[in-house]
Amino acid sequence: MGEFFKGLFQGQKPRAPKPSPDDDFADFDSAPSPTPIYKPFSGSSSAPTAASFPEHETLPTGPATSPYTKWYRVWERTSPRDFYVEATIIPFIFVLAVLHIWGRRKNKRKAGVWIAAHAPSLDREFASVGFDKRKGLADYGSDFSGLLKEKTAQEYVTYATGRQNVAFVDLKVKLFKRYNPLTLVLEMVLSFLFETIRSPKEVMEVTMYAFDGKEKDLVPVKSRAELDAKDLRFKGLPSSGYDACVWAIVHKEQMKGLRDERYDVSLTATKDHKNLPQWASVMSESAEITEALLTKDLVAAVEKAGDAFEYLIVTDQPVDKPSKLDEAAPRKRVILSLRLPSSTNPSAYESTVPIFEYFLKMPDTLVATAHFRGEVTRKIRTTREEETKKLRKADDDEKAEERRLEAEKKKKEIRDTRLKGLSAEEQRKFLEREREKGQKKQEKKMSRKA
Repeated sequence: MGEFFKGLFQGQKPRAPKPSPDDDFADFDSAPSPTPIYKPFSGSSSAPTAASFPEHETLPTGPATSPYTKWYRVWERTSPRDFYVEATIIPFIFVLAVLHIWGRRKNKRKAGVWIAAHAPSLDREFASVGFDKRKGLADYGSDFSGLLKEKTAQEYVTYATGRQNVAFVDLKVKLFKRYNPLTLVLEMVLSFLFETIRSPKEVMEVTMYAFDGKEKDLVPVKSRAELDAKDLRFKGLPSSGYDACVWAIVHKEQMKGLRDERYDVSLTATKDHKNLPQWASVMSESAEITEALLTKDLVAAVEKAGDAFEYLIVTDQPVDKPSKLDEAAPRKRVILSLRLPSSTNPSAYESTVPIFEYFLKMPDTLVATAHFRGEVTRKIRTTREEETKKLRKADDDEKAEERRLEAEKKKKEIRDTRLKGLSAEEQRKFLEREREKGQKKQEKKMSRKA
């Protein structure tokens, strides 16, 4: 209010002068005078002094600037705290690299000890061991690691062939992921928390494929003369065939997981046997098969293997449940799985060598004794025929569905072609008739359900 009366009695304020054309440059007149910019001198590595500037210039003020140094004097421009991240990461990477190299070498050494303990048994039973057919066991000297092939850093494989009643043998050694300790620890923790996840373990798995009377089809030849010689050679030999069946001796700790993972074992019934130790059971399609295959030597070998024994399976069915008829084709084979000891001493395998040697000779036992009565054979055949019928029915249903879809596709193409050739009014009438037909079909379906 005071300002109002003051302006009323003192008069109006003087008006501001009109801007002239030269007033456009007034902003530049009010701008501060430029200050010199400090530029480091290339010839000196020390901080600038007053002598470095002209007389009318002053030293720059404000935040301190880092002194100029030559490009190679890194220690003058940095401090240890600039490398805290690298100092943390580099040792960690170094430790992982050392563990990786140690883990690979440890696995390779352990696989070499395993093959050294079992190579003599393979050499006695097979004409060719390993992937190099030109080398015999004597050519490797005392180091048998050349018989193995590294499939991955945790899995080693080898191969053997050249034996009566046996087409070939595949051998696998699966070890811990010592080269990746983080993954190994994670797998162990997850297997402890969840029952569906199996804990990692070190095992050897051997799969032996039988000839089953098909030597002429499986043995390769290079010429007609070799084919004739092969016919003469196999002509006088006894048949290598035996009756199809699924039979197994399984450690009870492995029974549940084995039945869930393998389709062939799911066809059997589980029973304890008086001759076997309490921790082992028989899985068989018939008691007669057990009486024929469970010999005293086999029982003694299983008892000596102890906890290292996992399972011994005689089968002709696939591991995974077949979804097509081609996958259900029988293929006779014998499978042995054993746990590996933690020690790398060859003497640690003395308990498992007897069951391994018996396994290599088991095809001879099958050819000699695996010929069962007609009732047992019919029961086994009936089980397989029922599974085959299910697959055939599923295959026929799938083909019928494909034919139906193909017919509907062709019918739709004919309808669309016909509809394009009609006028707008004719198309409307055509669509109305289709709609009426669809409604009538729907009404019929509803009446049938009622």
